[in-house]
Amino acid sequence: MAQGISAVAKPVEIVTTVGVPAYWDDAKLELMKRDRIMRKLIPRFGDLHLIGRSEPFTTLARSIVGQQISTKAAESVWQRLLAVCPKCTPQQILKAGEVDLSGCGLSKRKAEYILDLAEHFKEKRVHVEKWTEMQDEEVIAELIQIRGIGRWTAEMFLIFNLLRPNILPLDDVGLLKGISVNYFSGEPVSRSDAREVAANWEPWRTVATWYMWRSLDAAPVEY
Repeated sequence: MAQGISAVAKPVEIVTTVGVPAYWDDAKLELMKRDRIMRKLIPRFGDLHLIGRSEPFTTLARSIVGQQISTKAAESVWQRLLAVCPKCTPQQILKAGEVDLSGCGLSKRKAEYILDLAEHFKEKRVHVEKWTEMQDEEVIAELIQIRGIGRWTAEMFLIFNLLRPNILPLDDVGLLKGISVNYFSGEPVSRSDAREVAANWEPWRTVATWYMWRSLDAAPVEY
């Protein structure tokens, strides 16, 4: 989907996983206490939890590859990109250049986006080492300066890389569909409707969003 988690390819070995978010169990308990839907939904998935990714450049590059194409297509392109750039570092991406990246199946525009991302990292135009200390909106403001990274991609980064607990990605069609199915009997929902439902999830909107995704697809989301 254009702006939703199902467009993201599955992880490969070069991506390092991180552990269970420290807040996860407390968040589950709080959500089940205050929200009748979460009370029924959360126990269905036992010990499953968000699986984070610890390498910022790879996480963002994958998000660009996966935009607006199917999971299968994104995985195919990603594997071909890894054949050209096995470590997927900014230096390897820049050395490959637009022609080699396009040969991996990337559109001209996506190749340009990944090259711009690599330039930002190489030239230290983004403050990767400070992101863990910055507020959510500060990180988003910095990320969306990179070509090809909009608010949705930045929010996915906050969820899956920085493990921020209170992200509500209102542009994510999976989240809106999950709220529609679970809270509105399948009726379409607006961003305003979603915000109203999510007010009861504070300060654990990331966790509730993850369970909305799970309600549509039982397999854990891996970014």
